Amino acid sequence: MTDFQGIINSIHDHLSKEEVKGVVASYIPELSKQSVNSLGIFLQHLNGDSFAAGDADIPFSIQSISKVLALSKAIAFEDNRIWQRVDVEPSGNPFNHLSLLELENGIPRNPLINSGALVVADILVTHLKNPKEDFLNYVRTIANDQTINYNKDVAASEKRTGYKNFAAANLLKSFSNLKNNVEDVLDFYFHQCSIDMTCAQLAKAFYLFANGGKCVNNVQQIPVSQAKRINAIMLTCGFYDEAGEFAFRVGLPGKSGVGGGIVAFLPNNFIISTWAPGLNPKGNSLLGMQALEQFTTQTKLSIF
Repeated sequence: MTDFQGIINSIHDHLSKEEVKGVVASYIPELSKQSVNSLGIFLQHLNGDSFAAGDADIPFSIQSISKVLALSKAIAFEDNRIWQRVDVEPSGNPFNHLSLLELENGIPRNPLINSGALVVADILVTHLKNPKEDFLNYVRTIANDQTINYNKDVAASEKRTGYKNFAAANLLKSFSNLKNNVEDVLDFYFHQCSIDMTCAQLAKAFYLFANGGKCVNNVQQIPVSQAKRINAIMLTCGFYDEAGEFAFRVGLPGKSGVGGGIVAFLPNNFIISTWAPGLNPKGNSLLGMQALEQFTTQTKLSIF
């Protein structure tokens, strides 16, 4: 029997003593208020057991992790038609890079870079009657937690400084790959990224990807075939231009966000989430990456 609690306690204690903890994101001013010393780890096993260490119950802005949740909701409306508007290839570029978008005629490389996530947001604005309210209710449902909410201060901070996202949305619009008003899509997108969750809530929200599309309440939210596809995209694209490094070092599908969160999972086994706001030069949590590498190394649990 693997001593999960002992392992994550040991990893937390070891990494808490690290002197180099990365740099907290400041291009979204509200995120710069986070402490670089925060570190949380949470493990949710599919058998119902859960294990926590450190700051696993402190809410943080999930940022780009929300792109996976938005994609799972958009697929419910569009099914395979979605792939006519956004590709599934790794970008090899930073999450907010624009040059490929123009070279490839307004079709984003994948749904987990900003331009691809804006296309997904456009789909949700089209199909949802009250997009922000309905999407939040979807996230609350799959996580089985009605306390999850938007962080209005973060959303406002993103809107004030999101110049590259405005540029990407207008570029998409120029290629007719945005159907709604740019302002409406961006307002939804900034709120989507501003959702606050704890490590525990995040692990529960991602339960459906580890469980063949069934959420923590055992309700089938997405088909097994689509869960498989989303998991593949997370493995190849979930960490932007560091996706190969994460697969190499950790060996799990997952997704990061510039709020310092990472969630990863072993299908049919467990979900593990970390939060450490200090980022590496690629925009991924420095200590979170190390924690997950140490976890899969010590447990020998990965997809490889």
